Amino acid sequence: MAEVVYDEASRVYPGNPPVRAVDKLSLNIVDGEFLVLVGPSGSGKSTALRMLAGLEDVNEGRILIGGRDVTNVPPKNRDIAMVFQSYALYPHMTVAENMGFALKLRGVNKSEIAAKVKEAAGLLDLEKYLDRKPKALSGGQRQRVAMGRAIVREPSVFLMDEPLSNLDAKLRVETRANIAELQARLGTTTVYVTHDQVEAMTMGHRVAVLKDGILQQCDTPRTLYDKPANVFVAGFMGSPAMNLMQLPLADGGVQLGETVVPLPRDVQSEAGSEGLKEVTFGVRPENLLLGSQGIPVTVDLVEELGADSFIHGHGPNGERLVIRTDARVQLTQGTTVRATVQDGDHVHVFNPNTGERLKSSGAVAADAGLAATDVAGVASLTKE
Repeated sequence: MAEVVYDEASRVYPGNPPVRAVDKLSLNIVDGEFLVLVGPSGSGKSTALRMLAGLEDVNEGRILIGGRDVTNVPPKNRDIAMVFQSYALYPHMTVAENMGFALKLRGVNKSEIAAKVKEAAGLLDLEKYLDRKPKALSGGQRQRVAMGRAIVREPSVFLMDEPLSNLDAKLRVETRANIAELQARLGTTTVYVTHDQVEAMTMGHRVAVLKDGILQQCDTPRTLYDKPANVFVAGFMGSPAMNLMQLPLADGGVQLGETVVPLPRDVQSEAGSEGLKEVTFGVRPENLLLGSQGIPVTVDLVEELGADSFIHGHGPNGERLVIRTDARVQLTQGTTVRATVQDGDHVHVFNPNTGERLKSSGAVAADAGLAATDVAGVASLTKE
């Protein structure tokens, strides 16, 4: 069993005031799960991983692996294997020697080491490179060697600290699919750190979003995308980011320019009970539609990405927004278009004071009985 538990674990660096790099992190990672820790630079994600590895002290709380408290256990006794961003390969050793070195230190006999290295090399398509030195390998091949070194140890937990950040874009996409497939095949509990939210969305069974050392939300990629718990998660998960803006509440909805956008009664009630005069309103770029109705949007930039295009523009009051559309729609800078919300199920409403999601948001059209044209132009005025 290799369940991992962060039990209100904190890493506090001395200072005036002390810096809480990880603040009372509580996470249960089940046996065989692929969990991704994601967040911007300085969010505490790598520190949390290093705490699990035993490379950073746990100043408060505890960490358990397989039900055993490892808070004060040395790294070598935690039954973990770590893949670093730099790969950390020995340049004077061959691929086979690098992969089998940890087993050699354990005193495993040569025949068993050779068998395990060969098996791992087969999984990673490295058989023909076993006699080469790291300098004769590409970045992607070195990354696979680092993976192989972790696999031969047969640990309870794999720890990966941004292992793809040194690869080019195309190879990064290919390799992340390989890692996810390999983890599914091996069934080893894996904790993976990345700053790339697209990487997190495509690889993890669950994703834990950190900000300033504090866990914001931990859920499946789909739930994080469709039901972000707060404004930070809403703006961080997704590429491009969700369009967000603050709008004043009006009778029956929110005031958007000269238009009142209806909100469900329970959202209005919740906002009223919290004494709100305005809310943070959000919609994703793909949930906006260009048409003949809606709020006017002036095009500032069009990014063509093959099948899709991203229209960056601003509303009549300068509000920034991004609209995702078909690449066949040809627009130029300075053109004025109009946009409406695709459907109310994809509208997000947050408390502007706490940043927390209003629990009933995300079903505007269904609850209020509105057509898309009734919420015309909501997204066009949302801020990026």
